[in-house]
Amino acid sequence: MQINILGTRGVPAAHGGFETFAHELAPYLVEQGHDVLVYCQPDEGTPRQWVEDEWNGVKRRHFVPKNGGALGTMEFDLACALDVLKQPGVDLVLGYNTAVFNIIQRLRGRRVLMNMDGIEWKRAKWSLPARIWFFINEVAGANLCHVPIADHPEISNHVARRCFKKPVMIPYGADAIETADAAHVEKLGLKPDEYLVSIARIEPENSILEMVQAFSALETDKKCVILGKFMEGNDYHASVKAAAGPNVIFPGAIYDKTVVEALRFHCRAYLHGHQVGGTNPSLVEALGAGNAVLAHDNKFNRWTTNSSQFYFETIEQCKDQMKSIFDTPSDVSKARESAVQQHHDRFLWKDVLAAYEKTLIES
Repeated sequence: MQINILGTRGVPAAHGGFETFAHELAPYLVEQGHDVLVYCQPDEGTPRQWVEDEWNGVKRRHFVPKNGGALGTMEFDLACALDVLKQPGVDLVLGYNTAVFNIIQRLRGRRVLMNMDGIEWKRAKWSLPARIWFFINEVAGANLCHVPIADHPEISNHVARRCFKKPVMIPYGADAIETADAAHVEKLGLKPDEYLVSIARIEPENSILEMVQAFSALETDKKCVILGKFMEGNDYHASVKAAAGPNVIFPGAIYDKTVVEALRFHCRAYLHGHQVGGTNPSLVEALGAGNAVLAHDNKFNRWTTNSSQFYFETIEQCKDQMKSIFDTPSDVSKARESAVQQHHDRFLWKDVLAAYEKTLIES
């Protein structure tokens, strides 16, 4: 069968979790004998002109929108929804942010599966009009698609309340990291097993400020590394940096996969402050690296980690847990063993991709 993948910036992955997922899924489906088309939004090229090529046996159709930012993304998604009408097969849409456009496919009798992602309209970074837009599209996506796919049991329950369908639950996946070159962390002035690391967008719902405040209140010579892009003029970003003590390091956004993997692999524990969402890719990747995890205490993170890690709700709890992580190596060892087991039991790519293929075939 032909499978058309919409909703990402394209492959190979160079952006976020959906791109990484498409990067894994598309070649896997080709290996299973399917034809796969991935729609791609490149940063450069002639606006509004389709270009087609191939990558690892995957057909790619590139479209550069005339506009930039969110408006450009909407333009791209609409163009893909129209173009895919000319393609055979079923459509897999990753994300519901412009789900109202997918009514075009339904009106033409196409089979549409949609990954419902997290609860985007609850994110604090969005304005009220943006939240309303995401809410409308969440409801539209759940009802327009033939098969809603949730990456977490709680997201599945949430989506089920939006429609009369039973979502298919398939989590995110990650590779196991069994070794990494310590030279990458040493170049940043870090010592293996003597730092905590956060790899996330610098946003309020990711608890970055609270984790920085907690660590800065510790009396320790250990380090805390906050990976992520900081922007001038962003009040929240400024408040995070203002709260940081001398042992908090901001190396910026690092996109070199080997460096990021090394930072995960050699950390004392991984910091995960996400308050909203399903099976978060960065948390799954931390489990794949065998990390002990200090996570915001909520139902999303508890299920992903199997409630076998360190958790916090308040800044004081976060501080106490950080101290415990550095002071009790036996507890950290247990958490690391549990992370490896949890990754093996739930988040292997081979299992995730096979579940997607089965769902696509049976749709």
